[in-house]
Amino acid sequence: MPADVYTASVLGARIRHYRSLAKLTLDDLAALLETSPSRISLIENGRREPKPSELPSFARALRVTVEDLVRAEAPNSRAALELELKRAQASPLFAGLGLPKLRGGKGMPDDTLETLVGLHRELERRAQTASATPEEARIRNTQQRAWMRERNNSLPEIEAVAEERLRQVGHVAGALTHREVHLMVEQLGLEIVYADDLPRSTRSITDLENGRIYLPPESIPGGHGLRSIALQAVAHRILGHTPPDSYADFLRQRLEINYFAAACLIPRTQAVDFLSARKKDRDLAVEDFRDAFGVTHEAAALRMTNLMTEHLGMRVHFLRVGSVGEVYKAYENDDLPLPLDVTGAVEGQIVCRRWGARRATEIEHRTTEFWQYTDTPAGTFWSTIQTGKSAEGVFSITFGVPFDDAKYFRGRDTENRQVSRCPDETCCRRPDPALAARWAGRAWPSARLHAQILASLPAGRFPGVDDSEIYAYLERHAP
Repeated sequence: MPADVYTASVLGARIRHYRSLAKLTLDDLAALLETSPSRISLIENGRREPKPSELPSFARALRVTVEDLVRAEAPNSRAALELELKRAQASPLFAGLGLPKLRGGKGMPDDTLETLVGLHRELERRAQTASATPEEARIRNTQQRAWMRERNNSLPEIEAVAEERLRQVGHVAGALTHREVHLMVEQLGLEIVYADDLPRSTRSITDLENGRIYLPPESIPGGHGLRSIALQAVAHRILGHTPPDSYADFLRQRLEINYFAAACLIPRTQAVDFLSARKKDRDLAVEDFRDAFGVTHEAAALRMTNLMTEHLGMRVHFLRVGSVGEVYKAYENDDLPLPLDVTGAVEGQIVCRRWGARRATEIEHRTTEFWQYTDTPAGTFWSTIQTGKSAEGVFSITFGVPFDDAKYFRGRDTENRQVSRCPDETCCRRPDPALAARWAGRAWPSARLHAQILASLPAGRFPGVDDSEIYAYLERHAP
């Protein structure tokens, strides 16, 4: 219900309330005001509003003040429920149900009215809950990836915000220090508190009322963990976020806070200067970029996707792939043929066995990045791959470019070369005919599910987080 309509409804409710207290009928009030009963009825129902010049006459007839009539709140709890029902039934959410509207007039019992309003409140709450099934999560991720691809994975408006924040804390060059992150937090009127009992579903919690950011104690030592988590936490405030009203909104906010943190840890101007110099020397390497700014290999590779196309004119691709080839993250604007499902989603899909993303995890005792050329139906691509290990197992980080741009990278002289015909099943998905004949009908494997890809996110205001657990935590730690 628009604000002006709601205001008219409240005014009408207050006029009806005071008319009833004065024991006046519609005809009585109409006679005192020299107007028609039907007009008074329209005013009381919020369908017509009296002129401001008429309000003193209404006040005198009802023996109240003008201030009594124009107050913003309903005159009593019953009227408040009637107005809330009217507002709810005027919403697009209710209109989409195709149900008839109910009038909450005098003939409706109080308990019936309370039940109806309660149902509408729950309907609105559920509509505003940012949760997602696996299918919706993949669809929204696909839409966001396409949106970022159109922008070459670059968000210049957030780059500008990050640069201004860095200027305010006096950062000039080199890796962003823990002290500079603390200064940025303090400039927002917040403080960092380390707590060893954060709920398992959270990386951090910001207590807006008491100005605290709770971080896990294991973030205190060096590395970029503490800096990244703290920057992501303050980014919500810096970027003016409000609680997400949809899963797509939640994903957008998560993208923006991650981008802001990366833009602070690896500032655009310094990073572009570094990459440009290395390109000129034909010595680009993710590991050097990583070490120059003190971040993880994955963070460095992702940051290069933000900058390489926009500032160095090079199209790129990035993947994080699990131990059996499942995709966790992916980006490309160089036409690398990513594996996709029928919805266009890449998360959870299996990459070709010929790709370096999988071959690198099979090599033991490797001390440097793994490089490979891969011939595909879309052309030849050069990639540099680094591996790591997490709680979920071994994974690989791939960053690469089309063949023509490989000349700018260290490792361009690698002799590793593979041919991938995927999605042609004869490439690597179809078993050897002799083995298939030998084992068909004689084996029954049990699949290992990737819960982080397939599980739906718990419902809540913030996906993946238990609201009751978070609020209990904040109450327990409030000063």
